[in-house]
Amino acid sequence: MTNKNLVLVSGANGHLGNNLVRLLIKKGFDVRASVRNNRNYNCFKELNCEVVHADITDKASFVRALNGVETFYAVGAAFKLWAKDPQQEIYEVNMQGTRNTIEAAAEAGVKRIIYVSSIAALDYNNLPIKESNGYNSDRRDAYYNSKNDGERLAFKLAAELGVELVSVMPGAMIGSEAFLPLNVSYSVLRLILTKQIPVDTGITLNWVDVKDVAEGCYLAAEKGKTGERYILTNEKCMSITDTTKLAQKLYPELKLSIPAAVPKFVLYAIAGLMQFIAKLKGNPPLITIKDIAMFSGLQQDFDISKARMELGFNPKSSEQAVKEALAYLMQHKELL
Repeated sequence: MTNKNLVLVSGANGHLGNNLVRLLIKKGFDVRASVRNNRNYNCFKELNCEVVHADITDKASFVRALNGVETFYAVGAAFKLWAKDPQQEIYEVNMQGTRNTIEAAAEAGVKRIIYVSSIAALDYNNLPIKESNGYNSDRRDAYYNSKNDGERLAFKLAAELGVELVSVMPGAMIGSEAFLPLNVSYSVLRLILTKQIPVDTGITLNWVDVKDVAEGCYLAAEKGKTGERYILTNEKCMSITDTTKLAQKLYPELKLSIPAAVPKFVLYAIAGLMQFIAKLKGNPPLITIKDIAMFSGLQQDFDISKARMELGFNPKSSEQAVKEALAYLMQHKELL
């Protein structure tokens, strides 16, 4: 038997997961928070929730964690754009994690899954990008591939196993409660504030406040239609350079410089050098040749009317989300 008020959030010590846990507690749910790494509980301090250990690569751990749960927020995934072995460390982990958690949910008798996909799983060929565009055809990135193939697998398994599943697709999440290590999106703002982006990469991001995404996940559980996907981000993207200009205006005391515009071949040369240095040191590079090839000049404007109308999703603007996220980082210098 499931408990209608009991929900599980996986990846609950991540940026979205932890903010979703906080929201669901406020909404009056009994929240069970699952984490893969049970060494760090700082993000659960003073939170009234049950913390359990479960790993998306270990199906049995999720069968146990999902016992009695009615709604499962499947947030946990490998969220990184670089790895020494991206196929194994990103793609296979996320694909196996999708299969394991959905099969575990069915075995545990879970009624409804809110599957956190990504705007990475959308077709960018026609603007504005909408859910009905289909899937991303660019197969150069292991994380993007895992979100495309993972979401399709999630829908297929849920239909076969008789579990209700709704997919939500967040953009670049920033703001609110955050803990080290910062996620990929939030790290871009950290790089801006610490003057580590010297050149204009031509990369845009669709910034969205993580609290708005958490609210969108909750709304998807309450109102989302089974088998449907919902974009949870803003209509308009911002370039990293425009984001830097905003930070420069808000914090003149930092004396931030606007990234210099350089030809594309120079961007490739810089990215290649960063990759070489990172390989020698064994660290992730700041930017890669693939990043320039895939994202420089790519527009990320979305039609979010479906989420607005069907869920009541109403995010603050990208600019406001950036302002609040920058203020949070400035107030929490330990994150910089």
